[in-house]
Amino acid sequence: MPLLLLSGCTKVIHLPDPEEPQASTAPIVTVIYDPGALGDRTYNDLIYLGVEEAATRLGLRTVQLSPKDYEEGIAYLEAMKMAVKEDTVRRLYIVAATSFDEHLRKIAPVFNDAPRADLLYLETTKTLAGSKGSTLFMPYYGAMYEAGALIPTLYPNAVVVASNPVDQTVAEAVAGITEGFSQKYFDTSASWWETFSIERSLQTIYLADEPGQGYSLPDSTAIHILRDVIDELPGPILIPLCGGAGHRMAYYAESLVYIPFMGIDHKNDSKDSFLSAVKHIDRAVGTCIEQWLSPEGMPKHQVLGLASGLTEVIVHPRYTSEVELIEQMVTPEIREQIHRDAIKKEEAYER
Repeated sequence: MPLLLLSGCTKVIHLPDPEEPQASTAPIVTVIYDPGALGDRTYNDLIYLGVEEAATRLGLRTVQLSPKDYEEGIAYLEAMKMAVKEDTVRRLYIVAATSFDEHLRKIAPVFNDAPRADLLYLETTKTLAGSKGSTLFMPYYGAMYEAGALIPTLYPNAVVVASNPVDQTVAEAVAGITEGFSQKYFDTSASWWETFSIERSLQTIYLADEPGQGYSLPDSTAIHILRDVIDELPGPILIPLCGGAGHRMAYYAESLVYIPFMGIDHKNDSKDSFLSAVKHIDRAVGTCIEQWLSPEGMPKHQVLGLASGLTEVIVHPRYTSEVELIEQMVTPEIREQIHRDAIKKEEAYER
């Protein structure tokens, strides 16, 4: 409590108590996610960890909001809209939620009159028109092209299970792996599957039609899809481009139906994961927070893809025979050629 000093009988002077804890004035980073996004063990959880790591390192406070449904997410955005002009400390709002795109763009101009508040919108190629807010896009086309080109070393068939065909990051990931899979960088005649006259093929299954949907599904549906894949195709590999739903599918692919799968967004060292396409969104978000605190601030828009090293492909074969086969078919020179081509393809696709 403050100390009270009496001066005569007419005046009270309040002096601060040096033992009393003072309210923090450290900047705050607030993150708003898509409904039910946290807990996916991939992309959104990486954002959470990246924000917390940056906050610990830079002395910041954090608020991380995971709405239970669309309506609650809109309520969070409306609360942000009302608060930005009255913020008494510096605050960065990070919106990692494509399902709120239209609403966010409508309210983003309020940041123009908010001297202490800034906005970062993740994973969009469209800048926030009329707003000082910043945008970040991490293209996945290059990493997926590279992964697609490497898959035929071991597997003749790839099955992509994607959330929906509308969300930009998903659409370009599907396009990248489709083009990469169709390329022929090496002779596959030594592959087991070609000796059985199995032709190379790729199919895509979408879980939903609307943006922001298809990132969760009942366990029974996941198992049903995987069993259908086994029945229809010889030697398939699963590519789960559907967030938390993908994590569940990978779990059942490994533990129940024994389908090899590709790690998405993070390195997956499972015995049934032959390679991973990794998106270092945790490092990217940390970079953006550092930019926000710098005198220059965040760029209006930035693109961080395969050439930046913030997306990459990691091959982790399970058995010695696989290592030998891959090394035989994919020499260091071929691997480097695939990587260079993937960077060029991604740049062309983004243009």
